[in-house]
Amino acid sequence: MTMPGEIIDFWYTLPMTKHWFRSTPEIDEQIRSRYESLWEKAADGGLDEWKQTAEGCLALCIVLDQFPLNMFRGEAKGFASEDKAVEVSRHAVSNGLDLELPVDRRAFLYMPLMHSENLRDQDESVRLFEASGLESNLRFARHHRELIRRFGRFPHRNVILERENTTDEKEYLSSPEAFTG
Repeated sequence: MTMPGEIIDFWYTLPMTKHWFRSTPEIDEQIRSRYESLWEKAADGGLDEWKQTAEGCLALCIVLDQFPLNMFRGEAKGFASEDKAVEVSRHAVSNGLDLELPVDRRAFLYMPLMHSENLRDQDESVRLFEASGLESNLRFARHHRELIRRFGRFPHRNVILERENTTDEKEYLSSPEAFTG
């Protein structure tokens, strides 16, 4: 049985750290073949006992938030466990478990809040990245929050999620400032 430490060791060692935000089809396939069944179990609540520890919450956020973006790149399924990941992140913060993690590991615990299309989650994301001094993540958290303030959702997800673009979103997506995920 996979344990939280295995997920953390996998995520925080080479070559994964080099591919966190610049994945390859090979890395995506490696994650899918190795962890898709674990993701399914976590998404169905089968790993909720992991929420008892800081390490478990971090591992769940990686499994529920990061892995599906790799496993299902360009598919709506990539966002299927986003709400569950947000719930885990909120649970960890409300119970002070985030503060048990080294600062550099908190980013992926807070990331589900940055990926949420809920403005309250976005505000909390910015607050948490700021409070932890995670400056490089804070810049992206502020940018994500501004997109949610402006559009109420992430326009770059519209095609994948089969949502109609508004006129404002179309203009934004065709501009040089557009964030494309």
